[in-house]
Amino acid sequence: MTPKPDPAPKRHPFRLHPDIRATLEINPDQHSPVTSHSRLASFRYALAGSLHVLRYGKNIRIQALATVVVFAMGVWIGLSSESWAILVLTVTINWMAEFTNSAIEAAVNLASPEHHPMARVSKDVAAGTSLLAACAAVIIGLLLLGPPLLSK
Repeated sequence: MTPKPDPAPKRHPFRLHPDIRATLEINPDQHSPVTSHSRLASFRYALAGSLHVLRYGKNIRIQALATVVVFAMGVWIGLSSESWAILVLTVTINWMAEFTNSAIEAAVNLASPEHHPMARVSKDVAAGTSLLAACAAVIIGLLLLGPPLLSK
């Protein structure tokens, strides 16, 4: 009789890959010069970042005006709850894309104050997310608001 080969060691089904464990073991408090230990302070930082984008964002005033106009039209035509949910989600995603674009641009400007081709690529790709979100928002807005507006 030939002996059976040893079976491969069984891997625990919930054991994480070493690469994942390595990332999860990094404590950001050990690598960041400023971390907030207060939820209230974290909220203030988030508010400060939002206000910064509203104050200095180049396209944010157009986006704010479009948001007000779209919401006013939604009230005027009496959108359904489902349409409101889609509209609010779409507007929120659009604003989030703009905020993320601003954050990436600020980080790239900090990391690469001189002109660098890869810095340009990073900033252009981030701006592309805002453009993509805006195009999707226009299409969704037309689908939600167009038919009721045409019937009025």
